[in-house]
Amino acid sequence: MPEPRFSDLILPHNEQLSMSQLMAFFKRTTLTIHNRLTSIKTDAGFVDAVSQAYSPRPLVANERCGSWYIPPERKGASAYFKSTDGHERAWKFSTRRLNLHLVELIENHDGIIIVDSTRRGKRMPDALSSTIPIWCTVLNLTLLPSNPSSANLYLPAHLPATTHSQICALIPGFVDSFKALNLSLPTCLTKPLRPFWVTPDSSLPSVQDTSSIFDDFRPVICCTASRRVIGSEMDEGGYIQGAADDTEMWAHDLTAPLFWENIDELLKTPESELPDLISRLVSDHAASKKDEGTQIKLTPNISVCPMPLHANPSECRIVVTQDTTLKDTWIKSKTCMQVGLGKNKLASRNLRTSLPEICDFAAKYLASATEPDQQRIVVACESGRDLSVGVALAISCYLFDDEGNIRKSTEDVSFTKTFIKSRLGVIMTAYPGANPSRATLQSVNSFLMDWRK
Repeated sequence: MPEPRFSDLILPHNEQLSMSQLMAFFKRTTLTIHNRLTSIKTDAGFVDAVSQAYSPRPLVANERCGSWYIPPERKGASAYFKSTDGHERAWKFSTRRLNLHLVELIENHDGIIIVDSTRRGKRMPDALSSTIPIWCTVLNLTLLPSNPSSANLYLPAHLPATTHSQICALIPGFVDSFKALNLSLPTCLTKPLRPFWVTPDSSLPSVQDTSSIFDDFRPVICCTASRRVIGSEMDEGGYIQGAADDTEMWAHDLTAPLFWENIDELLKTPESELPDLISRLVSDHAASKKDEGTQIKLTPNISVCPMPLHANPSECRIVVTQDTTLKDTWIKSKTCMQVGLGKNKLASRNLRTSLPEICDFAAKYLASATEPDQQRIVVACESGRDLSVGVALAISCYLFDDEGNIRKSTEDVSFTKTFIKSRLGVIMTAYPGANPSRATLQSVNSFLMDWRK
Protein backbone atom coordinates (compact mmCIF):
# COMPACT_ATOMS: atom_id res chain seq x y z
CA MET A 1 0.00 0.00 0.00
CA PRO A 2 1.54 3.38 -1.02
CA GLU A 3 2.28 6.01 1.62
CA PRO A 4 -0.57 8.55 2.02
CA ARG A 5 0.03 11.96 0.45
CA PHE A 6 -1.08 15.38 1.59
CA SER A 7 -3.47 15.51 -1.38
CA ASP A 8 -5.23 12.40 -0.07
CA LEU A 9 -6.53 14.23 3.01
CA ILE A 10 -10.25 14.92 3.00
CA LEU A 11 -10.65 18.50 4.18
CA PRO A 12 -13.76 20.72 4.34
CA HIS A 13 -14.71 22.05 0.89
CA ASN A 14 -14.41 25.70 -0.02
CA GLU A 15 -12.37 26.55 3.07
CA GLN A 16 -8.89 28.00 3.31
CA LEU A 17 -7.59 26.51 6.55
CA SER A 18 -5.11 28.42 8.66
CA MET A 19 -2.05 26.63 9.97
CA SER A 20 -3.58 26.42 13.47
CA GLN A 21 -6.78 24.94 12.05
CA LEU A 22 -4.79 22.45 10.02
CA MET A 23 -2.76 21.40 13.07
CA ALA A 24 -5.96 21.02 15.09
CA PHE A 25 -7.35 18.79 12.34
CA PHE A 26 -4.23 16.61 12.40
CA LYS A 27 -4.42 16.39 16.20
CA ARG A 28 -8.04 15.21 16.10
CA THR A 29 -7.13 12.49 13.62
CA THR A 30 -4.36 11.33 15.98
CA LEU A 31 -6.17 11.51 19.33
CA THR A 32 -8.76 8.93 18.29
CA ILE A 33 -10.46 6.41 20.54
CA HIS A 34 -8.71 3.56 18.73
CA ASN A 35 -5.28 5.14 19.18
CA ARG A 36 -5.98 5.73 22.85
CA LEU A 37 -7.08 2.15 23.50
CA THR A 38 -4.14 0.77 21.54
CA SER A 39 -1.75 3.00 23.50
CA ILE A 40 -3.27 1.81 26.77
CA LYS A 41 -2.72 -1.81 25.77
CA THR A 42 0.90 -1.02 24.85
CA ASP A 43 1.51 0.65 28.21
CA ALA A 44 -0.19 -2.23 30.03
CA GLY A 45 2.48 -4.48 28.53
CA PHE A 46 5.17 -2.39 30.24
CA VAL A 47 3.26 -2.52 33.53
CA ASP A 48 3.16 -6.31 33.22
CA ALA A 49 6.94 -6.36 32.73
CA VAL A 50 7.39 -4.23 35.87
CA SER A 51 5.09 -6.58 37.77
CA GLN A 52 7.20 -9.57 36.77
CA ALA A 53 10.46 -7.80 37.65
CA TYR A 54 9.25 -6.90 41.14
CA SER A 55 7.18 -10.02 41.75
CA PRO A 56 5.35 -10.95 43.94
CA ARG A 57 4.54 -7.38 44.95
CA PRO A 58 0.94 -6.57 44.00
CA LEU A 59 -0.13 -4.00 41.42
CA VAL A 60 -2.06 -1.06 42.88
CA ALA A 61 -3.95 1.28 40.57
CA ASN A 62 -3.77 4.97 41.40
CA GLU A 63 -7.32 5.88 40.50
CA ARG A 64 -8.81 6.65 38.18
CA CYS A 65 -6.14 6.46 35.52
CA GLY A 66 -4.17 3.51 36.88
CA SER A 67 -6.94 0.94 36.51
CA TRP A 68 -6.83 1.23 32.72
CA TYR A 69 -3.33 -0.25 32.69
CA ILE A 70 -4.04 -3.28 34.90
CA PRO A 71 -6.38 -6.18 34.04
CA PRO A 72 -8.97 -6.35 36.86
CA GLU A 73 -7.90 -9.84 37.92
CA ARG A 74 -4.32 -8.57 38.40
CA LYS A 75 -5.22 -5.51 40.47
CA GLY A 76 -4.35 -5.96 44.12
CA ALA A 77 -5.92 -2.71 45.34
CA SER A 78 -6.68 0.88 44.46
CA ALA A 79 -4.89 3.98 45.72
CA TYR A 80 -6.06 7.58 45.78
CA PHE A 81 -3.07 9.89 45.53
CA LYS A 82 -3.80 13.15 43.72
CA SER A 83 -1.31 15.02 41.56
CA THR A 84 -2.74 18.31 42.84
CA ASP A 85 -1.30 17.45 46.27
CA GLY A 86 2.14 17.28 44.66
CA HIS A 87 2.09 20.38 42.48
CA GLU A 88 5.05 22.74 42.74
CA ARG A 89 4.74 24.97 45.85
CA ALA A 90 1.29 23.50 46.57
CA TRP A 91 2.53 20.36 48.32
CA LYS A 92 0.29 18.85 50.95
CA PHE A 93 -0.47 15.71 52.90
CA SER A 94 -4.13 15.02 52.34
CA THR A 95 -6.07 14.22 55.49
CA ARG A 96 -8.96 13.25 53.23
CA ARG A 97 -7.09 10.73 51.07
CA LEU A 98 -5.12 8.84 53.72
CA ASN A 99 -4.63 5.53 51.88
CA LEU A 100 -4.02 3.73 55.17
CA HIS A 101 -5.44 0.54 53.68
CA LEU A 102 -2.17 0.17 51.77
CA VAL A 103 0.00 -0.22 54.87
CA GLU A 104 -0.99 -3.82 55.61
CA LEU A 105 -0.70 -4.72 51.92
CA ILE A 106 2.81 -3.26 51.83
CA GLU A 107 3.88 -5.10 54.98
CA ASN A 108 2.43 -8.44 53.88
CA HIS A 109 4.00 -8.35 50.40
CA ASP A 110 7.25 -6.48 51.08
CA GLY A 111 6.02 -3.50 49.10
CA ILE A 112 3.64 -2.61 46.30
CA ILE A 113 3.74 -1.29 42.73
CA ILE A 114 1.56 1.81 42.27
CA VAL A 115 0.60 2.42 38.64
CA ASP A 116 -0.29 5.81 37.17
CA SER A 117 0.33 7.85 34.04
CA THR A 118 0.42 11.46 32.90
CA ARG A 119 -0.03 13.70 29.91
CA ARG A 120 2.36 14.41 27.06
CA GLY A 121 5.77 15.86 27.94
CA LYS A 122 5.97 14.97 31.65
CA ARG A 123 8.32 12.32 33.01
CA MET A 124 5.85 11.14 35.60
CA PRO A 125 2.70 12.39 37.34
CA ASP A 126 3.13 14.63 40.37
CA ALA A 127 1.22 12.02 42.38
CA LEU A 128 4.16 9.65 41.94
CA SER A 129 7.00 12.18 42.10
CA SER A 130 5.82 14.22 45.11
CA THR A 131 2.51 13.19 46.69
CA ILE A 132 3.56 9.61 47.45
CA PRO A 133 7.03 10.54 48.80
CA ILE A 134 5.38 13.01 51.19
CA TRP A 135 2.92 10.31 52.25
CA CYS A 136 5.74 7.83 52.90
CA THR A 137 7.67 10.24 55.12
CA VAL A 138 4.62 11.37 57.10
CA LEU A 139 3.57 7.76 57.75
CA ASN A 140 7.12 6.75 58.67
CA LEU A 141 7.41 9.53 61.25
CA THR A 142 3.99 8.69 62.68
CA LEU A 143 4.08 4.88 62.65
CA LEU A 144 7.83 4.35 63.22
CA PRO A 145 8.98 7.51 65.05
CA SER A 146 12.06 5.86 66.61
CA ASN A 147 13.49 4.54 63.34
CA PRO A 148 16.46 6.72 62.30
CA SER A 149 15.44 6.52 58.63
CA SER A 150 11.85 7.66 59.14
CA ALA A 151 12.58 11.36 58.67
CA ASN A 152 14.22 10.87 55.29
CA LEU A 153 12.41 12.31 52.28
CA TYR A 154 13.18 10.61 48.97
CA LEU A 155 12.36 12.35 45.69
CA PRO A 156 13.15 11.40 42.08
CA ALA A 157 16.49 12.63 40.75
CA HIS A 158 15.02 15.12 38.27
CA LEU A 159 13.55 17.29 41.05
CA PRO A 160 15.91 20.05 42.27
CA ALA A 161 17.42 20.25 45.74
CA THR A 162 15.34 23.37 46.46
CA THR A 163 12.16 21.31 46.07
CA HIS A 164 13.52 18.76 48.53
CA SER A 165 14.36 21.38 51.16
CA GLN A 166 11.04 23.19 50.75
CA ILE A 167 9.02 20.00 51.19
CA CYS A 168 11.15 18.92 54.16
CA ALA A 169 10.25 22.18 55.90
CA LEU A 170 6.56 21.31 55.56
CA ILE A 171 6.76 17.74 56.86
CA PRO A 172 6.44 18.52 60.62
CA GLY A 173 3.19 20.39 59.98
CA PHE A 174 1.88 17.52 57.87
CA VAL A 175 2.66 15.07 60.69
CA ASP A 176 0.86 17.27 63.21
CA SER A 177 -2.25 17.50 61.01
CA PHE A 178 -2.25 13.71 60.59
CA LYS A 179 -1.91 13.06 64.32
CA ALA A 180 -4.67 15.60 65.06
CA LEU A 181 -7.18 13.26 63.41
CA ASN A 182 -6.79 10.88 66.39
CA LEU A 183 -7.37 7.84 64.21
CA SER A 184 -6.77 4.21 65.03
CA LEU A 185 -3.57 3.69 63.04
CA PRO A 186 -2.02 0.52 61.58
CA THR A 187 0.50 -1.17 63.86
CA CYS A 188 1.81 -3.81 61.45
CA LEU A 189 4.54 -1.81 59.68
CA THR A 190 8.04 -3.04 60.63
CA LYS A 191 10.23 -1.12 58.16
CA PRO A 192 10.03 2.43 56.82
CA LEU A 193 8.33 3.04 53.50
CA ARG A 194 10.58 4.19 50.69
CA PRO A 195 9.49 5.26 47.21
CA PHE A 196 11.28 4.11 44.06
CA TRP A 197 10.46 5.14 40.50
CA VAL A 198 10.14 3.12 37.33
CA THR A 199 9.34 4.49 33.86
CA PRO A 200 9.54 2.98 30.35
CA ASP A 201 13.03 4.54 30.18
CA SER A 202 14.19 2.48 33.17
CA SER A 203 16.24 -0.70 32.99
CA LEU A 204 14.26 -3.30 34.89
CA PRO A 205 16.11 -5.56 37.32
CA SER A 206 15.82 -9.32 37.45
CA VAL A 207 13.57 -10.96 40.01
CA GLN A 208 16.70 -12.24 41.80
CA ASP A 209 17.96 -8.67 42.22
CA THR A 210 14.72 -7.29 43.65
CA SER A 211 14.51 -9.98 46.30
CA SER A 212 17.51 -8.60 48.20
CA ILE A 213 17.92 -4.85 47.60
CA PHE A 214 15.14 -3.75 49.95
CA ASP A 215 16.44 -5.15 53.23
CA ASP A 216 15.99 -1.89 55.15
CA PHE A 217 12.77 -0.60 53.56
CA ARG A 218 9.33 -1.53 52.37
CA PRO A 219 9.44 -0.38 48.73
CA VAL A 220 6.64 1.70 47.26
CA ILE A 221 7.45 1.31 43.57
CA CYS A 222 5.96 4.18 41.61
CA CYS A 223 5.38 2.97 38.06
CA THR A 224 4.69 5.48 35.29
CA ALA A 225 2.95 3.39 32.64
CA SER A 226 3.35 5.63 29.59
CA ARG A 227 6.41 6.41 27.51
CA ARG A 228 7.36 10.10 27.55
CA VAL A 229 6.49 11.99 24.36
CA ILE A 230 8.39 15.26 23.97
CA GLY A 231 6.99 16.47 20.66
CA SER A 232 3.61 16.05 19.05
CA GLU A 233 1.51 12.89 19.05
CA MET A 234 1.50 13.17 15.27
CA ASP A 235 5.18 12.16 15.30
CA GLU A 236 4.52 9.01 17.34
CA GLY A 237 2.70 6.78 14.85
CA GLY A 238 -0.54 6.94 16.79
CA TYR A 239 0.96 6.45 20.27
CA ILE A 240 -0.58 8.71 22.94
CA GLN A 241 1.18 9.33 26.24
CA GLY A 242 -1.20 9.10 29.20
CA ALA A 243 -3.99 7.90 26.92
CA ALA A 244 -6.21 6.99 29.88
CA ASP A 245 -6.21 10.53 31.28
CA ASP A 246 -9.38 12.63 31.07
CA THR A 247 -11.64 9.74 30.06
CA GLU A 248 -14.68 12.00 30.32
CA MET A 249 -13.37 13.76 27.21
CA TRP A 250 -13.12 10.71 24.95
CA ALA A 251 -14.30 7.39 26.45
CA HIS A 252 -18.08 7.73 25.89
CA ASP A 253 -18.64 6.30 29.41
CA LEU A 254 -16.41 3.28 28.74
CA THR A 255 -14.80 2.16 32.00
CA ALA A 256 -11.55 0.34 32.66
CA PRO A 257 -13.27 -2.96 33.61
CA LEU A 258 -15.43 -2.81 30.47
CA PHE A 259 -12.35 -2.09 28.38
CA TRP A 260 -10.54 -5.16 29.68
CA GLU A 261 -13.63 -7.33 29.42
CA ASN A 262 -14.04 -6.43 25.73
CA ILE A 263 -10.48 -5.53 24.74
CA ASP A 264 -10.23 -7.74 21.65
CA GLU A 265 -13.51 -6.56 20.16
CA LEU A 266 -12.71 -2.92 20.88
CA LEU A 267 -9.26 -3.02 19.31
CA LYS A 268 -10.40 -4.70 16.10
CA THR A 269 -13.36 -2.35 15.56
CA PRO A 270 -12.88 0.54 13.09
CA GLU A 271 -12.78 4.03 14.59
CA SER A 272 -16.05 5.06 12.94
CA GLU A 273 -17.89 2.19 14.66
CA LEU A 274 -16.34 2.53 18.11
CA PRO A 275 -18.80 5.07 19.60
CA ASP A 276 -21.77 2.83 18.77
CA LEU A 277 -20.00 -0.26 20.08
CA ILE A 278 -19.07 1.47 23.32
CA SER A 279 -22.63 2.77 23.72
CA ARG A 280 -23.94 -0.78 23.38
CA LEU A 281 -21.41 -2.19 25.85
CA VAL A 282 -22.22 0.51 28.40
CA SER A 283 -25.98 0.01 27.97
CA ASP A 284 -25.73 -3.77 28.29
CA HIS A 285 -23.63 -3.41 31.43
CA ALA A 286 -26.10 -0.95 32.98
CA ALA A 287 -29.02 -3.26 32.17
CA SER A 288 -27.28 -6.15 33.92
CA LYS A 289 -27.02 -4.17 37.18
CA LYS A 290 -30.37 -5.14 38.65
CA ASP A 291 -29.31 -5.90 42.20
CA GLU A 292 -28.58 -3.35 44.86
CA GLY A 293 -25.05 -2.04 45.08
CA THR A 294 -22.71 -3.48 47.69
CA GLN A 295 -23.09 -1.77 51.04
CA ILE A 296 -19.93 -0.50 52.71
CA LYS A 297 -20.04 -0.01 56.47
CA LEU A 298 -18.52 3.31 57.52
CA THR A 299 -19.45 3.09 61.20
CA PRO A 300 -21.32 0.45 63.23
CA ASN A 301 -24.60 2.19 62.37
CA ILE A 302 -24.06 3.81 58.97
CA SER A 303 -23.39 2.31 55.54
CA VAL A 304 -23.29 3.70 52.01
CA CYS A 305 -23.79 2.15 48.59
CA PRO A 306 -24.50 3.07 44.97
CA MET A 307 -28.04 3.05 43.67
CA PRO A 308 -30.40 1.28 43.31
CA LEU A 309 -31.51 1.00 46.92
CA HIS A 310 -34.95 -0.44 47.56
CA ALA A 311 -37.11 0.12 50.62
CA ASN A 312 -36.46 -2.16 53.60
CA PRO A 313 -38.52 -1.65 56.78
CA SER A 314 -35.72 -3.08 58.95
CA GLU A 315 -33.35 -0.24 58.00
CA CYS A 316 -33.47 3.51 57.56
CA ARG A 317 -32.77 4.04 53.87
CA ILE A 318 -31.93 7.46 52.46
CA VAL A 319 -31.58 7.71 48.68
CA VAL A 320 -30.07 10.83 47.11
CA THR A 321 -31.32 10.97 43.51
CA GLN A 322 -30.32 13.08 40.52
CA ASP A 323 -33.85 14.40 40.08
CA THR A 324 -34.79 17.74 41.60
CA THR A 325 -37.81 17.19 43.84
CA LEU A 326 -39.76 19.18 46.42
CA LYS A 327 -39.00 18.60 50.09
CA ASP A 328 -42.57 17.64 50.93
CA THR A 329 -42.26 14.62 48.60
CA TRP A 330 -39.04 13.23 50.10
CA ILE A 331 -40.41 11.03 52.89
CA LYS A 332 -41.86 7.82 51.44
CA SER A 333 -42.31 5.96 54.72
CA LYS A 334 -40.98 5.95 58.28
CA THR A 335 -37.87 4.16 57.06
CA CYS A 336 -37.46 5.43 53.50
CA MET A 337 -36.50 8.88 52.23
CA GLN A 338 -35.76 9.88 48.62
CA VAL A 339 -34.02 13.23 48.36
CA GLY A 340 -33.90 14.76 44.87
CA LEU A 341 -30.97 17.20 44.78
CA GLY A 342 -30.09 17.31 41.08
CA LYS A 343 -26.71 16.52 39.53
CA ASN A 344 -23.05 17.35 40.06
CA LYS A 345 -22.21 20.71 41.70
CA LEU A 346 -25.88 21.70 41.91
CA ALA A 347 -26.56 18.61 44.02
CA SER A 348 -23.59 19.32 46.28
CA ARG A 349 -24.82 22.88 46.85
CA ASN A 350 -28.41 21.76 47.45
CA LEU A 351 -27.14 19.28 50.02
CA ARG A 352 -26.50 22.05 52.53
CA THR A 353 -30.16 23.07 52.81
CA SER A 354 -31.40 19.47 52.74
CA LEU A 355 -29.28 18.15 55.61
CA PRO A 356 -31.56 19.47 58.40
CA GLU A 357 -34.47 17.41 57.01
CA ILE A 358 -32.27 14.38 56.38
CA CYS A 359 -30.78 14.40 59.88
CA ASP A 360 -34.20 14.97 61.44
CA PHE A 361 -35.57 11.98 59.52
CA ALA A 362 -32.66 9.79 60.65
CA ALA A 363 -33.03 11.00 64.25
CA LYS A 364 -36.71 10.02 64.35
CA TYR A 365 -35.87 6.60 62.97
CA LEU A 366 -33.16 6.04 65.60
CA ALA A 367 -35.53 7.15 68.36
CA SER A 368 -38.13 4.61 67.24
CA ALA A 369 -35.65 1.72 66.78
CA THR A 370 -35.26 0.40 70.31
CA GLU A 371 -33.11 -2.63 69.47
CA PRO A 372 -29.44 -1.86 68.69
CA ASP A 373 -29.42 -4.19 65.68
CA GLN A 374 -32.30 -2.19 64.21
CA GLN A 375 -30.43 1.12 64.35
CA ARG A 376 -28.98 0.82 60.85
CA ILE A 377 -28.88 3.67 58.35
CA VAL A 378 -28.00 3.13 54.68
CA VAL A 379 -27.37 6.10 52.37
CA ALA A 380 -27.23 5.70 48.59
CA CYS A 381 -26.35 7.99 45.71
CA GLU A 382 -25.57 7.41 42.04
CA SER A 383 -21.89 6.61 42.60
CA GLY A 384 -22.00 5.55 46.24
CA ARG A 385 -18.87 7.65 46.75
CA ASP A 386 -19.83 11.34 46.85
CA LEU A 387 -23.18 12.63 48.11
CA SER A 388 -23.95 9.48 50.09
CA VAL A 389 -20.64 9.84 51.91
CA GLY A 390 -21.37 13.50 52.63
CA VAL A 391 -24.78 12.62 54.09
CA ALA A 392 -23.23 9.81 56.13
CA LEU A 393 -20.60 12.21 57.50
CA ALA A 394 -23.27 14.72 58.53
CA ILE A 395 -25.39 12.04 60.23
CA SER A 396 -22.34 10.59 61.99
CA CYS A 397 -21.34 13.97 63.41
CA TYR A 398 -24.83 15.23 64.17
CA LEU A 399 -26.39 12.14 65.73
CA PHE A 400 -23.52 10.06 67.19
CA ASP A 401 -20.82 10.80 69.75
CA ASP A 402 -17.20 9.64 69.61
CA GLU A 403 -18.10 6.29 71.20
CA GLY A 404 -20.76 5.62 68.59
CA ASN A 405 -23.64 6.25 70.98
CA ILE A 406 -26.71 8.17 69.85
CA ARG A 407 -26.63 11.74 71.12
CA LYS A 408 -29.41 12.79 73.47
CA SER A 409 -31.90 15.23 71.98
CA THR A 410 -31.15 17.66 74.81
CA GLU A 411 -27.40 17.51 74.28
CA ASP A 412 -25.82 20.84 73.37
CA VAL A 413 -23.18 20.29 70.71
CA SER A 414 -21.14 22.56 68.49
CA PHE A 415 -18.89 21.32 65.73
CA THR A 416 -15.43 22.46 64.65
CA LYS A 417 -13.50 21.84 61.46
CA THR A 418 -11.07 19.67 63.41
CA PHE A 419 -13.91 17.50 64.71
CA ILE A 420 -15.48 17.12 61.26
CA LYS A 421 -12.10 16.38 59.68
CA SER A 422 -11.47 13.68 62.27
CA ARG A 423 -14.83 12.01 61.55
CA LEU A 424 -14.10 12.21 57.84
CA GLY A 425 -10.76 10.51 58.49
CA VAL A 426 -12.58 7.60 60.15
CA ILE A 427 -14.89 7.29 57.15
CA MET A 428 -12.08 7.49 54.59
CA THR A 429 -10.13 4.84 56.48
CA ALA A 430 -13.15 2.52 56.41
CA TYR A 431 -13.88 3.34 52.76
CA PRO A 432 -10.74 4.43 50.86
CA GLY A 433 -12.72 4.55 47.62
CA ALA A 434 -14.99 7.28 48.93
CA ASN A 435 -14.59 10.52 47.02
CA PRO A 436 -16.77 13.30 48.42
CA SER A 437 -16.26 16.42 46.33
CA ARG A 438 -15.05 19.69 47.77
CA ALA A 439 -18.52 21.17 47.27
CA THR A 440 -20.12 18.25 49.12
CA LEU A 441 -17.78 18.65 52.09
CA GLN A 442 -18.29 22.41 52.13
CA SER A 443 -22.04 21.84 52.39
CA VAL A 444 -21.56 19.42 55.28
CA ASN A 445 -19.22 21.84 57.08
CA SER A 446 -21.63 24.71 56.55
CA PHE A 447 -24.57 22.73 57.92
CA LEU A 448 -22.76 21.40 60.98
CA MET A 449 -21.01 24.64 61.92
CA ASP A 450 -24.01 26.90 61.32
CA TRP A 451 -26.67 24.73 62.94
CA ARG A 452 -26.75 23.93 66.62
CA LYS A 453 -28.19 20.77 68.07
